Amino acid sequence: MPLHHAVLALLSDAPDHGYELKARFERTVGPQWGGLNIGHLYQILERLVRDGYITRSQVAQSDRPDKNQYHLTPAGRAELHDWATSAWVRTGGYRDELFLKLFGAASLGTEALSALVEAQRTTYLSEIGGLARLRRTHTDDPLVSLLIDAAIAHTKADLALVDSATDRLAPVTGAAATAAPTAARQREPDHAGDPGDEAGARRRSV
Repeated sequence: MPLHHAVLALLSDAPDHGYELKARFERTVGPQWGGLNIGHLYQILERLVRDGYITRSQVAQSDRPDKNQYHLTPAGRAELHDWATSAWVRTGGYRDELFLKLFGAASLGTEALSALVEAQRTTYLSEIGGLARLRRTHTDDPLVSLLIDAAIAHTKADLALVDSATDRLAPVTGAAATAAPTAARQREPDHAGDPGDEAGARRRSV
């Protein structure tokens, strides 16, 4: 539960309130992760209170309703330490739509695969340019700049894969090119010996 642990990390410095935690998360992690939904955040806080990782207290406000303040407990700090110091293991495989697109384009033949490669290459180059510009605006944010660098590296790796796709998938596109004419011939109707056609020909000849 990475978001749960990220909240524990935010509270490791000092107690805080819901909206302040949302703002700190988005400021700390940066735009690559995306915004944190406040409703989801409060669900996370409720779960962490229930699990004993944080406690909640109320802070009186003279001009508005009291607000909740959240504190990290020793159990929460221990949980954060265990999570933060253990290796991350991918469990969901590499489910990327790009691979399905490569499969689909290769099955249609060389021309379709080349069209996808060119379109995807243009898209990745545009993304890398945008990330590089974004990186220059976050030079003073070590964590945000690290995340942007990771996004750049990931996109460059995808670009290299796409650039190699035409050669590496040549056996597949070659097989598709061979199979297409055969499939087309199999779909052609065979009218030879059709009684209806013979009758029609006799009527036209009369």
